[in-house]
Amino acid sequence: MAHSFISSYFHLVWSTRQRIKLIRPEKQQRLYQYLSAIARNHKMKCYAIGGMADHIHILASLPSDLAPAKAINILKANSSKWMREEDRRFGWQEGYGAFTVSASNVSAVCRYIETQEQHHRRRTFEDEFIALLDKHGVEYNLKYVFD
Repeated sequence: MAHSFISSYFHLVWSTRQRIKLIRPEKQQRLYQYLSAIARNHKMKCYAIGGMADHIHILASLPSDLAPAKAINILKANSSKWMREEDRRFGWQEGYGAFTVSASNVSAVCRYIETQEQHHRRRTFEDEFIALLDKHGVEYNLKYVFD
């Protein structure tokens, strides 16, 4: 076959270092636009970006030659440098969650990401993240999830 075809969607989730609420509401949209531009520059496509003051969600498709870990590293490194220009305390947590999404669920995950504020009226980031791990069948030791 002369060409390769791939369909890979990932729901990416990570928090600020120590889950400190450093993403101010007036900065959120600019951060999301910046992350989207970083993604575009690396041949990723963002379908949704959202979050709260202490964490971020991104639904993105990745090109065939970019591993999820590398994509997340690119997004986190570039955006944290940009965010630190205004707040030197800013940093992302070391880890992340990356969950595959079927093409048929893209719109549902987009809605979920775009309505984060509603979800977090009832649920903490920690509870949300554990629920995502459970939903996707990821084995974990709770002792190490939020180190």
